[in-house]
Amino acid sequence: MTDVSAPVWIGVDVGGTKVLAGVVSDEGTVLRTARAATPGRRVDAALIEDALTDAVHAVAGESPIAGVGLAAAGFVEATGERVMFAPHLPWQDEPVRARLSGRWQVPVALDNDANCAAIAEWEYGAARGAGSALVVTMGTGIGGGLVLGGHVVRGANGMAGEFGHMQVVPDGQPCECGLRGCWEQYSSGNALVRYARERLGHEPTMLEESCDGHPERLTGPMVTEAAEAGDLLARAAFASVGDWLGMGVANLVAAFDPECVVIGGGVSAAGDRLLDPARVALERSLVGARHRVVPPVLAAHLGPQAGLVGAAVLVRSL
Repeated sequence: MTDVSAPVWIGVDVGGTKVLAGVVSDEGTVLRTARAATPGRRVDAALIEDALTDAVHAVAGESPIAGVGLAAAGFVEATGERVMFAPHLPWQDEPVRARLSGRWQVPVALDNDANCAAIAEWEYGAARGAGSALVVTMGTGIGGGLVLGGHVVRGANGMAGEFGHMQVVPDGQPCECGLRGCWEQYSSGNALVRYARERLGHEPTMLEESCDGHPERLTGPMVTEAAEAGDLLARAAFASVGDWLGMGVANLVAAFDPECVVIGGGVSAAGDRLLDPARVALERSLVGARHRVVPPVLAAHLGPQAGLVGAAVLVRSL
């Protein structure tokens, strides 16, 4: 039976479509969650903060709140005070931490969602016990974080870890960021779907039936399901994305020399179908691979709750 008199630590993952709040134990277990819809990007910032308040109060129930950590999908300044820009949220240069701490009258910590996921995997997940870890999150795009000695490297502006926007192909595929040839255009959920779409009608595949012959209807889960069923085109899509993943990771390992590499995010649910070609490409692409310990490439353990777990870790450490 839950002791409602005991203060609870809450982590909140603030995404473009939903707010997910969770009570997190000292062992990193998510005890219960509450959700709220995010109101969109072109609204008053007070509306997203109302949604956060609803989710936090719902998950706390009758328990007093010890503190709240926020994992925000956007650029958070290095001091953890302001969200400078969030592509799917109404925050732009907003003092989110102070405003919500004042509103809730509890300690509040704020960081980028990928940084929070990296902290969670280092504290409780695949990177637990490692002195340094590179965490790459693969979803629609690519984010991530570098953890050294239990601390995320945030950079001068708090914007370190935007690995997906390393340029890997000069004048390559256009990216939503406005540049061309970014890594995430070749290794991400979007890249997986684009690979398959471009080949529909040219190769035999069950994906034609999955999307009723309309390439624009094809989705990542369809490609994953087809790959599991043995579809050669779907498997080739994962091989391509995994190969690009390994090449990009090789660049990051050359720069940071981490003890391990953890791959998380929605695309990583494909497991070794994605990670095996990435491991091969890492060995092939990494400078001095035969003369060094190549870090293991591991699947993340905490799944979609990693961000809120890491946010709770942050606020407990204040």
